[in-house]
Amino acid sequence: MTARMISELEIVLSRARSLAAEELPRFLGDLETVRAVAWSRLTSPPPPTPKGADELLDVDAAAARLGISSSYLYRHHSQFPFSRRVGRTLRFSASGIQSYIECSGVLTPRRRLATLTPVAEAKGK
Repeated sequence: MTARMISELEIVLSRARSLAAEELPRFLGDLETVRAVAWSRLTSPPPPTPKGADELLDVDAAAARLGISSSYLYRHHSQFPFSRRVGRTLRFSASGIQSYIECSGVLTPRRRLATLTPVAEAKGK
């Protein structure tokens, strides 16, 4: 504990010693509220951390994740909301692809293999 917290707790302790008997139930209720808030923060999962920049994938990597051919993706890229033109090239949002897969709920055999294979391994091949 920091020195500031210790001094604040000493103030609360001295207040507890000096309170009138009829004020003690409210004081105990306030202490229980502090305890409950501290306990809930201790046992709850940490808040989500902001994600970094989204990774933009080329056509081959996006097609592998989606489980479709690169030529199909070239022809139908406008149908996918996660496609972007960067200059004259097509790029695809990695998080957009993941959301699309989760929402569609369809795993083709190629997509199933792509989701089970780590990206680092797929790039090395």
